[in-house]
Amino acid sequence: MLHSHLTTLNAVSLILKVFQEEHNDASSLLAGSGIGPADLGHADARITTQQELQVCANAVARREEIGLELGRRMHVSCYGMLGYALLSSATLGDALRLALRFPALLGTVFSLRLIEDGQRVWLSASDYADSPALASFNAEFCLVSLKTICEDLLGQPLPLLAARFAQPAPAYHGLYAETFDCPLGFAARDNAFAFERRWLDTLLPLADPITHKAMSERCRQLNLEFTGRQAWLGRIRQLLLQQLDAAPGLEGLARQMNCSSRTLRRHLQLLGSSYQQILDSLRFERAKQLLAEDQMPIYRIAETLGFSETASFRHAFQRWSGVAPSHFRG
Repeated sequence: MLHSHLTTLNAVSLILKVFQEEHNDASSLLAGSGIGPADLGHADARITTQQELQVCANAVARREEIGLELGRRMHVSCYGMLGYALLSSATLGDALRLALRFPALLGTVFSLRLIEDGQRVWLSASDYADSPALASFNAEFCLVSLKTICEDLLGQPLPLLAARFAQPAPAYHGLYAETFDCPLGFAARDNAFAFERRWLDTLLPLADPITHKAMSERCRQLNLEFTGRQAWLGRIRQLLLQQLDAAPGLEGLARQMNCSSRTLRRHLQLLGSSYQQILDSLRFERAKQLLAEDQMPIYRIAETLGFSETASFRHAFQRWSGVAPSHFRG
């Protein structure tokens, strides 16, 4: 089962904005994510990475190269408190090392590292463990957004020495030149770009030690908050995954979590979610897996996911994905 952590609505809002600017219908991009238009109005709302990835999958289905454009638009100001902490850092190296301390605040699905290689440094994104279909999108979005952050911090372009990607070269790899003006490699061991080591020591134009100290502390506290919420989310998902065929309900889940239903409901509200939203998300993930395997009849899939009637499952899947289960199986 794919992992799921907490993140902000920043990337989702950006995706909707890009398609709205192109005068395309953006509402269908939320299909299957459990995110509603009302959620977008809450600045402090939290969603899971699986919800975010569902919106990304909907976007990639329309434009497979969208990750490159999104990365160019994901400026340092999109990262809230972390953005302020990075901007007020003394040097680029200080800022990058701080960002790598708080991957949850970056919202990344990769493990990020700075790898020193003589007079150059690689900013590496590895250990991808999410949807294989979104591997190229996530690698492009990650590396381009990291380059955008570096250039926002420096106030000038960051000349790259090389860039590499774990995926094979896509059909649109010619578009990479718009961002990566350097030699490119594909089918590599990780996703990374390299620049001269001296840039790490470059003083940042907006450095401010007092602001930096205050914002770094806020980031530390926010990261603890994210981590605590993720622990609750992980336990909730684990328990529900074990009983999708007979979901316990909010009261039953609370008993399994050794807390009151009121406490569980409060934690779910802090997660920006609800019992039903998480259950639907897990059912949708499992339904897609079972439909892709093309072995189990649809009525059996409905039973496996806890639906008493096949028609109820069909209706729910149509609501989650926008298509009927039979059409999804194709």
